[in-house]
Amino acid sequence: MTTAHDYSYGIDPEHALKYAIQHHSGDRTEIVEGIITNVTPSWAHERAAKLIRRQIETRVDELGCAEGSGNLDLPRSPNWYVPDIAVVPDELADGGGALLPDQTLLIVEVTSESSAETDRVVQRKRYAEYGAPLYLLVDRMDKTVTLFAGPGRLGYTEVDGPHPFGTPVPLPEPFGIDLDTSGL
Repeated sequence: MTTAHDYSYGIDPEHALKYAIQHHSGDRTEIVEGIITNVTPSWAHERAAKLIRRQIETRVDELGCAEGSGNLDLPRSPNWYVPDIAVVPDELADGGGALLPDQTLLIVEVTSESSAETDRVVQRKRYAEYGAPLYLLVDRMDKTVTLFAGPGRLGYTEVDGPHPFGTPVPLPEPFGIDLDTSGL
């Protein structure tokens, strides 16, 4: 007889790791390539995310979507992300659980000194592999903004940028707006 506490059949490490992270104290904890990371953004980081959020929120509402920092699961991998901003349809946001990158319309990551390489390389690769249609990288270290589109297993096929802060960056449909990057 197998009980909930009988581990003789083994434990799925991915499931155990992601279960633990969901029950870890603190709401901004990620797993990046199997490494648990507490995300503690600076005020400058939060300010940059706020400036992007304010520019897209009207269009997000018109699209029947929500923007926020909800959990994103990357199944069959040791990754669990909490993006700075993700735009998702309202009906998916209402479910309360983690979503998949391909269920988003846009993901925004704002670099910090501690996460810049992860945002530039690892998360960009994983977001593309898991089908996130648009990935906006706000690189505070390089003072640039880059939009990635056309996701695939080998990465994004379309790159718009890097654009220096101050350059308007067009977000394609369904957004159809230009981001003002001058205050970032």
